[in-house]
Amino acid sequence: MTINDATSNHVSRREVVHGTLAAVASFLIVPRHVLGGAGFVPPSDKITIASIGLGRQGMAITIELLARPEVRIVAVCDCNEGSKNYVEYEDNDLLKSARKLLGQGYENWGADLASPGEAQLTHEFRTSLGAGGREPARRLVEAYYESRRGAAGCHAYKDYRELLAQEKDLDAVYIATPDHWHAAISMAAMRQGKHVLCQKPMTHSIGDARRVAALAREKNVAAAVTVNNPSSDSTRTIAEWLADGAIGHVREVHNWSSRPFWPQGIERPATADPVPAGLDWDLWLGPAPERPFNKAYLPFVWRGWYDFGDGSFGDMGCYSFAGVFKILNLTPPVSVEASSSESYAETFPKASIVHLNFPAVGERPAVRMSWYDGGLRPPRPTGLSKEDQRLFAGGEDGEGILYIGDKGILLAGFNGNRPRVYPDTGKYHAPSAKRGGGQRDVAIDQWLAACKGGPAPLANFESQSPVTEAFLLGCIAQRLPGEFLAWDTQKMRITSSEKANAYVDPAARKEYSI
Repeated sequence: MTINDATSNHVSRREVVHGTLAAVASFLIVPRHVLGGAGFVPPSDKITIASIGLGRQGMAITIELLARPEVRIVAVCDCNEGSKNYVEYEDNDLLKSARKLLGQGYENWGADLASPGEAQLTHEFRTSLGAGGREPARRLVEAYYESRRGAAGCHAYKDYRELLAQEKDLDAVYIATPDHWHAAISMAAMRQGKHVLCQKPMTHSIGDARRVAALAREKNVAAAVTVNNPSSDSTRTIAEWLADGAIGHVREVHNWSSRPFWPQGIERPATADPVPAGLDWDLWLGPAPERPFNKAYLPFVWRGWYDFGDGSFGDMGCYSFAGVFKILNLTPPVSVEASSSESYAETFPKASIVHLNFPAVGERPAVRMSWYDGGLRPPRPTGLSKEDQRLFAGGEDGEGILYIGDKGILLAGFNGNRPRVYPDTGKYHAPSAKRGGGQRDVAIDQWLAACKGGPAPLANFESQSPVTEAFLLGCIAQRLPGEFLAWDTQKMRITSSEKANAYVDPAARKEYSI
């Protein structure tokens, strides 16, 4: 007799792992080599996961999780039943990925989920649209397990609170909602002892960043952000070069992004649109202040609104800053200030420059880090190769990073990829980039290992709390261009501006408070 997922109510992974039915399991579970050969994972050893938030990123990572033999997706959750207006990176990107996952015989699966066309989000950004929501996700999960001749059941929920109440044998959740929901769902899951994998940014406020990190530590759960930079080859290479004195002491870092791809620098719509069928708008708003629905808020375009997203900085700074924090051993900044294009009451500016001042640590001097978005870039250093000059002329997606030291500079792509040193002494050469096959997501690998009792992921909530604190301070500065914001990290307070201090830990709507 063997155990499959359908009998998990009798012998669950959670019970076996904790030893409560170890004696029974020894008779019921057939050794994996008998059942399935190399790579087979008995159902009782699988990590049961629910995916919460099924937009583009939610669907993409759910597909990646499904492909891992140690994972069993048991539930999905989204306040949107389903629609085909989610941003994709290429035509029918998610549908192609789903069919590839399902394999032979599923080449025409989900024909009704095919892209309805494209949308022009801004003057420069045109994108394909694809399907998302809880029902398309449920269908995919069930089709995948059917294709593997396994139990096909997958529960679909509108409200994460119902999911957490009903799914008794749940080990972990993956969260890919808009930013303003990350903390509330993370906290609710961790209070029940669930492991948490959360999309970046970790939280929408500095206060929430402190709270989720503290709760993850208290509950001793695997809680991490989907950020690979702390573990990347590029981060290790740059850290080794700088430690070797490649450019002397680093005193400045410049990091620039081509974002936003979505509208920013706009006013709140004066009229309301009909709420789309299948969408619970009040639940989508959740912790954010109540307002009428308008298509200017979602999907994807929510990133530019203060109440829901964190603009370009929150979208991309969590990647690059996670690497720079590890490379330079940064602690939270002591001050921050920004300049920007025209300010608006409810949306981030179209373009901005943010300066963050970090204190000295040990032998490392103080560091001034500057962030640029909306097409702005730092001054171009002299003496660059023609290829590297492309970074300052919109090449490599118009994004990059520049370390300035006492003896030279280090230039790289946005996340530290393909680093090179000027002046070139011939000593420092980056490893060749890996080709073909697509790299596995290291952050997910580490998180899954931690769920099974391994070491904490490098991008865990505790390590990413000060990183989140830094770029969220930058987001606050973008709301108040021209103001100098002095930051006391011990007191979690902006000491130079009461107006700015109000954004450090804003209250959520009462019914959604954590």
